[in-house]
Amino acid sequence: MGILLVAGAIVSEVAATLALRASHGLTRLAPSVLVVVGYGLAFVLLAQALKSLNVGPVYAVWSGVGTVGAFAGGVLLFGESVRPATVIGVALVVLGVAVMYLGGGMEH
Repeated sequence: MGILLVAGAIVSEVAATLALRASHGLTRLAPSVLVVVGYGLAFVLLAQALKSLNVGPVYAVWSGVGTVGAFAGGVLLFGESVRPATVIGVALVVLGVAVMYLGGGMEH
C-alpha cells in the first residue's frame, strides 16, 4: 500500500509542477488551483506512505521520479529541448534513485 501512496504522490507532484509552468507565474486561475491541490495531495500521500516506509529511499524515489516526470512532461507538453547533457542527467538521477532504493530498504 505504501508504494501505491508514493506513486500517487509522484503523479500529483508532477501534475502540480507542470501546472506551475502553465500558470504563467500563478496568474491563470485553473492551473494555479491545480498547483495548490496537486502539491497538497502529494504531501498528504507522501506523509501517509511514510507511516510504513523509510524516509530516505522514499524521498529519493519521489523526488527522482518526479524530476524525470517533470522533465518528460516539459518536453512533451511545452516543447522544451532535450540535450545530451540533460539525457545524461536523467540517467544519473535514475541510477541514483535505483541505488538508494536497493541499498536503503523501503519498509521499516
